[in-house]
Amino acid sequence: MKIKSVDLDIMANRRSQYPTDKKPEYLLIGRSNVGKSSFINTIINRKNYARTSSRPGKTQTINFYNVNDEFYLVDAPGYGYAKVSKTKRKKFGLMIEDYIINRKNLKCVFLLVDFRHKPMSDDVLMYNFLKYYKIPTVIVGTKSDKIGITQFQKQRKMIINDLDLVVGDEFITFSSVNKDGREDVYKKIQRTM
Repeated sequence: MKIKSVDLDIMANRRSQYPTDKKPEYLLIGRSNVGKSSFINTIINRKNYARTSSRPGKTQTINFYNVNDEFYLVDAPGYGYAKVSKTKRKKFGLMIEDYIINRKNLKCVFLLVDFRHKPMSDDVLMYNFLKYYKIPTVIVGTKSDKIGITQFQKQRKMIINDLDLVVGDEFITFSSVNKDGREDVYKKIQRTM
């Protein structure tokens, strides 16, 4: 896949603000600080288009990145960050839940988990939620370059087992440093557009 154009078209905090053009959408979700901005920048082949922040919980809207005028990468607020108020966390949760359950354009969810660690309870809850609603999901193990070759397969197996990965869902190891996994993400998008 060749990325020719990217525009951050819409930053929405309610359903009425979502795009109306029926392009396929690919939702990116994960804990705050899991590397969603780095993932986006790697996928769209731009350095700092999606801003990375030293302060987790910065994304507070659902952001629609129009890629090649063919599909949207949809960035949702990260979950699990304690410094956001309970009210805001609940609002983010309801906004994401509504999007996942009701959005007809949603083709697939990329659930980002930190490959260096055991999935958190929030990750397991999110994956179970997606499976309850039968949403096609790809687990993306970010920061995979930080794990040595001897631990790599063990780490991969542990994450797949902890999430109880459903047959049909995929697992991709991903690194924004060495671009590992980028082609796999492109292939998934191309297969489902």
